[in-house]
Parts: sequence; C-alpha cells; structure tokens
Amino acid sequence: MKYLIVGLGNIGSEYAMTRHNAGFRIADALASAGDASFSTERYGDIARMRVKNAQLVILKPSTYMNLSGNAVRYWKEKEGIDIDNIIVIVDDCALPFGAVRIKPSGSDAGHNGLKNIAQMLGTQAYPRLRFGIGNDFPRGMQIEYVLGAFSESEEKMMNERIDIAVDAIKTFCLAGIQRTMNTYNNK
Repeated sequence: MKYLIVGLGNIGSEYAMTRHNAGFRIADALASAGDASFSTERYGDIARMRVKNAQLVILKPSTYMNLSGNAVRYWKEKEGIDIDNIIVIVDDCALPFGAVRIKPSGSDAGHNGLKNIAQMLGTQAYPRLRFGIGNDFPRGMQIEYVLGAFSESEEKMMNERIDIAVDAIKTFCLAGIQRTMNTYNNK
C-alpha cells in the first residue's frame, strides 16, 4: 500500500521553528526515522521510505500554507494514492500543546491550509493528524502566536511529542485509522 503523508508549514527559514510549522517538523522527523531525505520536486519537498509493507511518500508543500491543496492534489494523482491513504499533519491551536488527535475527516476549523486542501480535493473527508500548539494568546493576537516560536519549556518537550506523532503516522499506515485513533488520541 502507498500513503501520502503531508506535513503542513510555510517555507523559509523565518518560519522554520514557528508553531505553524509543526507539520513540517513532524514530516522531517518521520523521514529521519526512516533514513529518508527530502528532494525538491514539483510543489514541494518529497521523501520516500518504507515502513514494513507500506510505501510512504512524505510531502512538505512549497506552496505556502494557504495553497497546500495544489501540492496535495498533484501528488495524490501522480502517485495514484487513495484519499483514505492520505494523512495531513497540521498545527491546531484548539488543542493543548503537544496533544495528538487523529480524525478520518472533519471541518477546516478556520485553518486555511485545510480549507484549501478540501477545496482542491473536493471533500473534507481525508484523514488528518492535528498537533496541539495551545492557545495562550491575548484576543486578536492569534496570527502572531501561530507564527511565533514555541516557548522554551514547550521546545524542551517537542522531541517527545513529535516522536508520538511519528509513531501515530506509522500506525496509521500499518493498522488503519481506527486503531490509530484508539491508540493515540488520548496520549
């Protein structure tokens, strides 16, 4: 089976360590765990690896967050990957820091990357892994918070939380979404 693993984020060094780039960081960790490296291809950086009998195509779109759907649709079609075998990794300020939630579908919840993916795929029924970034920001300061860096204490816990997300993605590819939700949605 072939899977498309999409880490959402914004390109550029100024965004590298921001909360909004949690998806890129998880994609990087997944590729690193499989000794895979990224190469720049159409619409993004691509890494390929195997987890047992699963072939993973890991995508970090180069289209900026708000146009991620172009890259997802292109690689889905190019690789012939079924929509149920796609998982989009996205930051979520509605979840506490480090929480991992896997869902088979859902709304975009105001996330412009998810909104564009749904628009380009013609459905919101695609799996996603939401990574909690917390919501400790004053009213009207969400953009600054999301585009800001994790706190020092959060950064100290990031590797552990990213490892859990990586394990969840591997489980998704090997055991399916139901088992992955049952195992990881309360970690």
